[in-house]
Amino acid sequence: MTETVAENTVASVHYTGTLPDSGEVFDSSEGRDPLTFLVGHRQMIPGFESNLMGAKVGERREFTLEPADAYGERDDEAVLQLPREQFAQLEQAEGTSLEVGMQLVAQMPHGPAPFLIKEVTEETVTADFNHALAGKSLTFSVEVVELRAASDEEIAHGHVHGPGGYDH
Repeated sequence: MTETVAENTVASVHYTGTLPDSGEVFDSSEGRDPLTFLVGHRQMIPGFESNLMGAKVGERREFTLEPADAYGERDDEAVLQLPREQFAQLEQAEGTSLEVGMQLVAQMPHGPAPFLIKEVTEETVTADFNHALAGKSLTFSVEVVELRAASDEEIAHGHVHGPGGYDH
């Protein structure tokens, strides 16, 4: 059993994430299984892991991350105007009408890329590919519920296997 959160440990945590300005909860593990991740393998936003280093089972930590340690600053270049005809198949096949505020996922060469529709005209759709929490400070309350050493296979694969993780 590993004593503290450190590189190549498997950490299971319960957490609540809030926006410090409003106190609004944006994510929480409450009522669900704890979040389980392999420490030091870039599965979490940078500041989340760094603030948990050295924590013991049963320890609760609260911290606020600036955007640079969370989802980054908003990038104006990630807001694109796309030809509306690129959405014709979606609109016809599924009978979906495009609306401001809809979240969709584009299949890009690097993998799926979620985006938010900001504006729709006859000719174009303005798509915002920024993460919804980009540009925001985030406050986390995190309790470490379990720690264990990662297996050699988990370290080689870069993720947790078994309960709370991947099975491949």
